[in-house]
Amino acid sequence: MPELPEVETVARGLRGALPGRRILNVRLSTKTNFIEDPSALEMQLPGRTVSGIRRHGKLLLVDFEPGAESEEPSALTIHLGMTGQIVVSVPEAPVPPHTHVFLALDDGRELRYTDVRRFGKMRLVSAGAAVATRATTLGADSLAITESEFSELVRSRRSRIKALLLDQGALSGMGNIYTDEALWRSRIHPTRLGANLKPDEIARLYEEVQAVLNEAIQLKGSSVSDYVDTEGNRGEFQTRHRVYQRTGEPCFRCGTKIRRSIVAGRSSHFCPQCQQAPRTRSVSRARRKPRVTVKRSAPHRKASRKTKSKSRRAA
Repeated sequence: MPELPEVETVARGLRGALPGRRILNVRLSTKTNFIEDPSALEMQLPGRTVSGIRRHGKLLLVDFEPGAESEEPSALTIHLGMTGQIVVSVPEAPVPPHTHVFLALDDGRELRYTDVRRFGKMRLVSAGAAVATRATTLGADSLAITESEFSELVRSRRSRIKALLLDQGALSGMGNIYTDEALWRSRIHPTRLGANLKPDEIARLYEEVQAVLNEAIQLKGSSVSDYVDTEGNRGEFQTRHRVYQRTGEPCFRCGTKIRRSIVAGRSSHFCPQCQQAPRTRSVSRARRKPRVTVKRSAPHRKASRKTKSKSRRAA
């Protein structure tokens, strides 16, 4: 799934191609279940001029100048999902399979949205609604968050640090790739509790999160599956991965074999030597519940034949 570096790479490509461009027409395929209101795109986008491109976490926002019918500017929100691609090309370029959205631009090019699995999301909203959506559903952007804000976030959560970094409602933009890489760089095991991390560990983790995201952006992201930039080129940061999808291979620091486990429902790759697992506390004897001994009553003995015969005579 495209994460912050991939989405930021796409955003930068769109910033160089779309602002100031007017959309002439919209063409959609028959498979538009990922678009909230396909007719809104077809009716409202033609004639609109792009004013800018924004990104928050993994969410892209294409802003438009106010239209003729309304003075309120609008925005097209795009989430790439797992296999979403946005490419700006000439109309004569071959059309890849599973291309579902075509936006013709006034400079002769067109924006194409391709999505094999159609897990992405596309929605036309008012600019105010876009801001409200970010404020209510998404956490702080992973690149924009300050060290003090990051420290407060981590120390306030008793969830596993891997789960916390993946929680888009807490910290927006991180995904499986860069979470694994940042934890390996900071020597923190993915199952450690955020609230149990020491101040120097949190500071180190913050630095490594920022470093790995910026390095990935410089190399235009990681292409481990379908991701390409707006020109159709693959990223190069996958050649710098140190733990992600390297199960069984030697650690670049100590040579120990990389392991894989499931944390927060996601595959987690780590070095068991460099990233020490948290110790499990054994229950002390003082806190153990005392054993309850149940005394069993002795089984009733069967009356002897003599006793039975005596009782019969007495009767």
